Amino acid sequence: MDRSVRILQGAGCTPIVVVLGAWIGEVPGAIPVINSHWQEGMGSSLRTGLDYLLTTSATSALITLVDLPGLTAVGCARIAQSHAGVAAATFQGERGHPVKFSREHWAGIIEIARGDEGARAYLRGREDVELIEIADVASGVDLDYNIHEDPR
Repeated sequence: MDRSVRILQGAGCTPIVVVLGAWIGEVPGAIPVINSHWQEGMGSSLRTGLDYLLTTSATSALITLVDLPGLTAVGCARIAQSHAGVAAATFQGERGHPVKFSREHWAGIIEIARGDEGARAYLRGREDVELIEIADVASGVDLDYNIHEDPR
């Protein structure tokens, strides 16, 4: 988690909000927000983080996971600097994290984010997503996905 915070700092992101649940502790350089419903999946963590941001003057949110060993500040900055309302990283054409959402999208995401899908259902079928290739500076490898993926 500390590594992800340093990467986001290096990308110029501020403030950095970290949603905690199964583990609660101090995260230097970040604002900790507690998700008391963390067992429901990442959708509840996304809702919790965006609910918090709605109480601030933030105009956009760069959403990422902490289990991405190939995440880089340069890759995050490319997505964060997009002027699109929704911008997503791609890795050789495959969509991944981080994803940037401008404030006008937060309520819709909060309404739909459930289980382990996060904003996937919100993004499905949208034609207004700016896809930004970052495979030249980052990797989209997700440790949870690669550990749990079905080998068939």
